Amino acid sequence: MIHRDSPLDDPTGPAAGGVAPSPRETIRAIGAVPLLFGTATVAFHLYLVFAGLLPHLVTRPIHLMLAVPWVFFLRETDGPLARWSGYLLAGLGLASCAYLVVSHKPLAEQYGSLEGGLQMAVAVILIVTVLEMARRAIKAVLPAVATVVLLYGAFGHLVPGHFGHGELPVSYFLGTLVITEGGLWSSLTGVSVNVIAPFIILGAFISAGAAGTGFMSLAQQVAGRFRAGAAKVAVLSSAMYGTISGVAAANTASTGMVTIPAMKRLGYPPSLAAAVEAVASTGGQIMPPLMGATVFVMAELLHRPYIEIMGAATLPAALFFLTAWWGVHQFAIRLDLRPLGSTDMPGWGIVARTVPFFLVPFAILIFFLAFTKFTPPYAAAVAIVTTVLMLAADPNGRISLSGWLSRILTGVADAGRQVANIAAIIVCASLIVGVFNMTGVGVKITSLILSASGGDLWLALLLTGLASLVLGMELPTTAAYIIAVAVAGPALVELGLPELYAHMFVFWYALLCTITPPVCGNVFIAAGIAKTPWIPVSLRSMQLGIGLFIVPLGFVANPSLLNLGTEPLLSVLAALKVGAGVWLISFAAIDPFRRWWSRPLALALGAAVIFIGGF
Repeated sequence: MIHRDSPLDDPTGPAAGGVAPSPRETIRAIGAVPLLFGTATVAFHLYLVFAGLLPHLVTRPIHLMLAVPWVFFLRETDGPLARWSGYLLAGLGLASCAYLVVSHKPLAEQYGSLEGGLQMAVAVILIVTVLEMARRAIKAVLPAVATVVLLYGAFGHLVPGHFGHGELPVSYFLGTLVITEGGLWSSLTGVSVNVIAPFIILGAFISAGAAGTGFMSLAQQVAGRFRAGAAKVAVLSSAMYGTISGVAAANTASTGMVTIPAMKRLGYPPSLAAAVEAVASTGGQIMPPLMGATVFVMAELLHRPYIEIMGAATLPAALFFLTAWWGVHQFAIRLDLRPLGSTDMPGWGIVARTVPFFLVPFAILIFFLAFTKFTPPYAAAVAIVTTVLMLAADPNGRISLSGWLSRILTGVADAGRQVANIAAIIVCASLIVGVFNMTGVGVKITSLILSASGGDLWLALLLTGLASLVLGMELPTTAAYIIAVAVAGPALVELGLPELYAHMFVFWYALLCTITPPVCGNVFIAAGIAKTPWIPVSLRSMQLGIGLFIVPLGFVANPSLLNLGTEPLLSVLAALKVGAGVWLISFAAIDPFRRWWSRPLALALGAAVIFIGGF
């Protein structure tokens, strides 16, 4: 049976909240040190939800301090030199953060200008620590970009012409980046501390329980009865997994370990099985409420309520998964892919017992966000408490103190690790934004984009989409979005595109890089699970998801699509219009009937439906 192929979906497995190992076995498996740091991370960020206002020069350096050990102490390295140099740099970085925390009051009175050799050394150490932390946590591209931007900030006064800037005194340049909110401790880092972390903790605790069994069983029961049932289970389960984790790679690895072997066993070509999971998991990043943490950054940059951004993303997210579903259905017709058999269905009994493990916390979360005046972090905290209490039960309703403690420990460790990864990205990206603000280079790049596009919005959109895809190939989606929107967002707004649309457009293309060759992380992971070469998987993914590249252009041509909160009827009509056009374009890409006239006709009709007579 499909739902027994992976611990994620095994009602007796630890991840499902079934027969969990004892707390002692869990401590031995995870390690006492990771559990210690994970507990500190969870406790600190939940304390902040209820603690009221605390100085930013205290909370944000502590946030970094809690992330440093995960990257430098608890991650495998490529040899003793890397390990010991990491220990040294991490020790210096922790000491520098502690110095800021202890000295935050006098530092605040210096107004961004450093005084003395000690403060200069602290600033340099912190910047180097953050750059190396980002390199170890993700890839070298983000810190490399940050380094180039830092060099521009320090020496850009030597650059002749339009892209030069006035000389910045070293004490002011480093001070603005390190002891004010203009660099490392920017509002973006504040979002990571106060908003993103509680939601990541919530997702980690939900994942530690029976939620995996719940959404996989529901997906099998609902989608398995259709043609290409196993592939449609992958689409639906990835959509539901995206509600608790907006990380595309984690989505692919978790649900893919179940769905890809199941599709292969039922006779699907390995490249198609991997492509379905790679495309579907990509959509997890735009699936409310988490949206890969980018939704919180977007809300901060736009100065809009989180619930408004989430509402704007709802219909595009639905279109994303419907597009993947339609593509799968085309292949079902073309390859005669059958539904799942009745013996492969988990049954509504298992669904009823396990669905509450992810449905109840999110119902509480949405209720507090939509119908109360409490802040998003407070709503997340209430959902966390509910989730922790529910961890006491397994999918069969059995209460176990030992299993409860084991699942809590698993959630704590996962939360600490995930918070650290996000912190490494956000704090490093904050350096880039800080230098942009100090030097005004963003305005100069905006003028360059306007000049290159000749003042034409659609050409500027195409250039911006391409830039977002290129950035996203080597950067995490959140970092790619931050950089791309800082560079291109103002140009799109100046050409008449509303800010929200510009941000959503950039975000959408930044996330599609996970299936866009030559660097396509989701494709690599899915191909590895399917044990098949990645190039055919990449080509299938592009064929399956070609309509996804049109959706952002669709909501620009049909602006009502993002106005679900204010114009629900027009928004739904716009979604139906864009969806029909995307379906036709997807049909053209796959064409199960293979008539000489069907592809060009479907493509022309699809473009006409989307771009003529917008709502």
